[in-house]
Amino acid sequence: MKPFAQLKERFHRIKQRHLDPASLQFRLTLEVSLLSILGLSSVAVWTSWKMQQLLITTHTQQVEYIANRFPRDVELYSGMLPVNAGLQKTIDNVSVPGLAIWFKNTDGTMILAKSSQTTAKLMSLGDMPLEPQVYQVGDRYMILYSGDVKTARNQPLGKVYMAQDVTTEQYQLITAIQGLTAVCILATLATILAIAIRIRHSLQPLQEMSRMAGTISAADLNNARLQLGNAPTEVKELAQAFNIMLSGLGDAWEQQRQFIGNISHELRTPLTVVSGYLQSLLRRSNNLNDYQREALETAGAEADRTVRLLQDLLDLARADSGYTRYHLEPLLLNDVVSEVVDMNAKFGERSIQITATENVEAIVDRERLKQVLINLLDNAIKYSTAAQPIDLIVERDEKQAIIRVRDRGIGIPLQDRGRIFERFYRVDADRARTTGGYGLGLAIVKTLVEGMGGKIMVRSTVGEGSEFTIVFQQ
Repeated sequence: MKPFAQLKERFHRIKQRHLDPASLQFRLTLEVSLLSILGLSSVAVWTSWKMQQLLITTHTQQVEYIANRFPRDVELYSGMLPVNAGLQKTIDNVSVPGLAIWFKNTDGTMILAKSSQTTAKLMSLGDMPLEPQVYQVGDRYMILYSGDVKTARNQPLGKVYMAQDVTTEQYQLITAIQGLTAVCILATLATILAIAIRIRHSLQPLQEMSRMAGTISAADLNNARLQLGNAPTEVKELAQAFNIMLSGLGDAWEQQRQFIGNISHELRTPLTVVSGYLQSLLRRSNNLNDYQREALETAGAEADRTVRLLQDLLDLARADSGYTRYHLEPLLLNDVVSEVVDMNAKFGERSIQITATENVEAIVDRERLKQVLINLLDNAIKYSTAAQPIDLIVERDEKQAIIRVRDRGIGIPLQDRGRIFERFYRVDADRARTTGGYGLGLAIVKTLVEGMGGKIMVRSTVGEGSEFTIVFQQ
């Protein structure tokens, strides 16, 4: 089930990234696709309209020819035959297959060339167009026309009506339009797919920059460079600016690291000497008044506190420069945890409860792990009251060795949890001032844990306490 869950989660991330309405890829794909749909739709509509007009033009030309010829033939035959006989003779002469013609005299008398059910429906219509047009009559398509017929003396004889059956041609046109529509839809889908793939390929350099920016660490600034071979010129220029920025940041970070390391090293020795002289002065001077003794004790405490700060900074500088050495070996975590708890019992009064259902082994550095646990316990003691116990839990989960440090103190607000491992970051500056913290303890913990190949996480609820979890691979 776990591989399926991972695959499902990966598919969800890909789907979310590709369908994100705010992403550049989604917007470009949508906009270009809409333009493509608009263009293909316009072509399809224009082609359909043109085909319809061609059909109408082809058939209406014949109807128009007959309509123009009809009055002349009537006039010709009327001179030789009675009017009705001349009209019938004219209708018979101009009739062609698929064309229905009938004539209404001024007195309402109707003369037909041929009769059908469709013709009967047409004759029941009131007015018909003066120009040939296509109409649907029942399930048939007809080109309808009506015109006045006059004698040679310009006397009205009546109206002639014509109906050209173009049903077969209209169905062929509809089938052609449907095929054209299907082709346009397929072409549109293929175009959208091609556009999406092309845009995604074009944006890969930007995604690569995003991935690098998200994974790069301070230690990688001098070595991390973005290499783009086939990217567009604009993206290459952006990548070049990105690399220049990384180089500048790397130089600045290196200068800062060297400065911190040098200043920590240079200041630690004289401050240690000052602290030693202050302590010696307090032990050997018996003629100091209370004010002088309090001043010396305060100066000594601040000197010791500053020395510890400089030592922490020096440890971090060594870790950043890669000078920290780890003596990794298989150890029972239960023994290391017990040793740290025993040390705390000698110098502190807090109750620390160890919970371990089995012996758990991991490859770690004993002294570094002890430093990590001491810092975490010190943090738990600072931010919880004396009546609240602290739990140290050692357990195994599949192939992972886990140590949990749990307190029931004030907890960490949600907005601060993502930053507590940053250097000099303190959740409550006022409280940190009273507890003597500089915001380096958890930063050192994270650096040491990751240096031993592990990882550290935190869960916390305000008012209920915090739990720091250290995970090592066995």
